[in-house]
Amino acid sequence: MESGYFSEWLKSYRNYLRMRNYSPRTINSYEQVLRHFAYYVWLRRHTDVTKLVIYWKDFENARLDTDVEVTSVIINDFLSFVSTTQTYKPKTFHRIISTLSSFYRFLYTQGAVATNPLTGIDRPRIKQQEVKYLKHNQVLRLLDSIEDLRDKLIVRTIYATGVRVSELCNMNVEDIDFDEHTIRIRGKGDKIRTVFVDDDTLTDILKLIGNRIVGPVFIGQQGKNISSRAIQHIFKNYAPSGITPHKIRHSYASELYKRSKNLRVVQENLGHTSIKTTEIYLHTDIDERRQVYQQYFPLSESDEE
Repeated sequence: MESGYFSEWLKSYRNYLRMRNYSPRTINSYEQVLRHFAYYVWLRRHTDVTKLVIYWKDFENARLDTDVEVTSVIINDFLSFVSTTQTYKPKTFHRIISTLSSFYRFLYTQGAVATNPLTGIDRPRIKQQEVKYLKHNQVLRLLDSIEDLRDKLIVRTIYATGVRVSELCNMNVEDIDFDEHTIRIRGKGDKIRTVFVDDDTLTDILKLIGNRIVGPVFIGQQGKNISSRAIQHIFKNYAPSGITPHKIRHSYASELYKRSKNLRVVQENLGHTSIKTTEIYLHTDIDERRQVYQQYFPLSESDEE
């Protein structure tokens, strides 16, 4: 077994995430969690446990020169300790555990630890909240209410393709194949996927770009790609309260699944790595539920035996 200090393995893990095309923002988020954990482990091994709170406030002097091999007890103690220093939402706490789990899976495959100490660690239950989104006719009414042609096309393109705001901002004219009705999208982690687009949306895009064959589809300040802040401002001006670009993406996923019942296609169109991520966007249509109820539930039968 190779073992080693956090100071050594954090660099290797960062390179590993970079090779897997994780975004710089995600990598920095992971590293922050791991540095805090490493400092906690160092403190547990070199200081009086009663002074943890005092030392914990001074991250400038955080030490990473301690062995990465830890027990599940240390993991649980760390989670208990940080929960006393700050109130975390279940989703954030879940992310901390996921980061530690990913790091120790990496260490285990590299032979740096004998076992993964995260095995068996309970994760907080995240309450599933119904996400507000617009149905197809509601999206159409929203589009009809937008007078500015560019702003209307921005909302329509999100709904027509299901792209993220960042993907829409980075969309260039050369990414569009007008013959094949497709757009080449660079998604999270620089992963490339193809999305499909309808005739009317493509016609409006052609009107917007004119004779341009390269460059941003939606132009922002100084001729550069539009910013995500500008798109958020558009939604603030036109959309009902609580309806964001992400909710329109949700509408796209829900409508496509309702009509196709093909979860895999929805997953690929959205650019999700895991199909579990896609499942949270989906709703069983009420008409479908009514039909199933009337067909299969015995009390709903018109003729009683």
